[in-house]
Amino acid sequence: MSTLWFSYDRPLRWVAILLACGFGRSMVTSAQSRADDKTNLWELARAEASVHRFSTLFSAYDVRQYLSSGLGRQDAISWCKKTGVTKVYIEAFRDGYRAERPTLETAKTQFRDAGFEVSGCVTTTRVGKSSTGWKDVACCYTDQATQDNLQNIFEYAAGLFDEIMIDDFWFTDCACEQCDAARRAKTVVIGEHSYPVPGDAWEDYRCELMLRLSRERLLGPAKKVNPNARLIVKYPQWYDNFQERGYDVTRETRDFDRIWVGTETRDFNDAHWGGTAQYEGYFIMRWLGGIGGDKCGGGWYDSLGTTERTYLEQARQTVLGGAHESMLFSYGSLQHDPGPKDIGALRGEVPALIALAKEIRSHSIIGVAAYKPPSSPPGKEARVFDFLGMMGVPLVPCQEFPSHAPAAFFSVHALKDPDLAAKLNALIGTGSPVLLTDGLAKTLTNQIQTEAPNVHILPVNDSPKSLLQLGQKELDDLRASLLRPLKVSFHAPNSVALYLFNQGVWVVENFNDQEVEVELNGKPITVAGRSLCHSWK
Repeated sequence: MSTLWFSYDRPLRWVAILLACGFGRSMVTSAQSRADDKTNLWELARAEASVHRFSTLFSAYDVRQYLSSGLGRQDAISWCKKTGVTKVYIEAFRDGYRAERPTLETAKTQFRDAGFEVSGCVTTTRVGKSSTGWKDVACCYTDQATQDNLQNIFEYAAGLFDEIMIDDFWFTDCACEQCDAARRAKTVVIGEHSYPVPGDAWEDYRCELMLRLSRERLLGPAKKVNPNARLIVKYPQWYDNFQERGYDVTRETRDFDRIWVGTETRDFNDAHWGGTAQYEGYFIMRWLGGIGGDKCGGGWYDSLGTTERTYLEQARQTVLGGAHESMLFSYGSLQHDPGPKDIGALRGEVPALIALAKEIRSHSIIGVAAYKPPSSPPGKEARVFDFLGMMGVPLVPCQEFPSHAPAAFFSVHALKDPDLAAKLNALIGTGSPVLLTDGLAKTLTNQIQTEAPNVHILPVNDSPKSLLQLGQKELDDLRASLLRPLKVSFHAPNSVALYLFNQGVWVVENFNDQEVEVELNGKPITVAGRSLCHSWK
C-alpha cells in the first residue's frame, strides 16, 4: 500500500462528480453499479479476483453441520457463487473441536472442483488450560501441555492445507501463578528452550511468549509437516490493546507469511456490540497495511450487531483501506439473522465494491499523517483516530514518524516514541500544520512549541467519542488549517468522512442517516444518508 505526502491541485472534474453523486444519490446506490437479477456475481467475481476477492469461512462447527453431507456442500457452493465468493477457508479446529479429516478432505476437493480457491483455518480457543482472563476462549500458553496440544493442532492443519488463517484469538491474557512466576523471572519457556524477556511487565512477557510460540509451535512444525505451508495471522480490530495481550505487530508480521486485519466495526449504537466508529475499519486496514506491506492480504468482518447499512459500511471501509480480499465471517453465522439481510444487501453492492477497489488500487492516499507507533498505549485517548476520521479529516495512518508530512496529527500514542519532542519541534519548525490532542499537549508542556501559529489543539477531554458532538463550524475551522497545504477545502457536518487520493481523486462517505450537503473545494455536493460518492480521474 503506497502512501504519498504531497498535495494536489488538479482541477476536479465536476461533471463526473454530478454523475457519480447523482444529485443526492451516491454512485453505490445507482442503477449502473448495483447488481440486478441479470448480474452473474460468480462470473464477475472470478473475472475481477485480481482486483478484489470475496471469501468466507466455514468454522469447524460449520464443517460438521454444513459440509458433512453432499447436499450441504452443494448448498454451500451455491450460496458462495450467488454471493460472489471465490475463495473459502475451511477450518480444522475451534473451541476444542477438531473437524474430522475425511470431511475436511472431501469438502476441500469438492470446492476446488467447483472452481474455488481453498485454504484452511485454525481458531486457537480452548486449546488447553484456560486463561484466568477471558476463560471461555483464551488459554494459558505458559502451560507446556497446552503448548504441545497447540503444536499438534497446527501439524494437523498443515497436513491438509497449504495456507492456514489463524483467527484473531492468537493471544493470551492469563495471569495465573505459573504465568506470573515466569513474568517475574523475565523468562519464556517453550518446550525445552528458554528465552529472556526484556522487562517484567505483562506486556513484555506476553509479547515474547506469543512470538516464541509462533516460531516454535506454529510456524516451524507446520512447515516441517508441509514445506509449502503458509500461515496468516489475523489481527483483531482492537488495535490499541494489542500489546496488552501479546500481539507484537512488528515482529509477528515479520515472522508470519501474511497478515489479515479485523475490520468488523458493527453498529456504533448497538446495545451489545456498539461503540466502534465505522472509520476504524479504514484506519486499521491502512495502519497495518503500512506495517505489513505486501504481506497484508485483506480485511475480515461479520454480521454481529449490524444492519444492512452498517454491514455495507464495513465492506466499503475495508475496500477503501486498500484490502485485496474481504473475508465474510462466517458461512454458518450468515445463515441466521441478520446475516441473510446483510448478504442480500452486499450482493447488490458487489459490482460497486469491485469498481471501487479497482480505483483504489490505482491511486495512493494523501492527507493528514496520523502517527501511531506499534505497541503504543492509548492512555485516555483510545481509538481517537477513528473519531477524527469521522470528523472529515482525511487521515494517512503511519507507524513511523511523518517527518515530511504536509500536515500531521499526534495523540498520546506518540509518546511511545522516545525522541518525540525533538521530532515534533523539528516538524513544527517547518511550518506544517500540526494537530495535537489536549492530552498530548499537556504531557509535553514546556517541551514543544505549543504556542506556534501552526499548532492546533484537539479537545478530546479524555473522551474521544465526544468528538462526534463537535459542530460544523468547529470542524470547518479545524479542517481549513489542516487541509490548506493540500490545497483542499471541505465543509461538512460531523460523521461525514473524506478520503483523498493522488491525481485529484476523492471519496466522501456520509455516516449519518439523513442526506447531507457538503462543499468540497467550493463546489456543493449532496450525499445521501449512509452512502458515499466519489470522483475518479
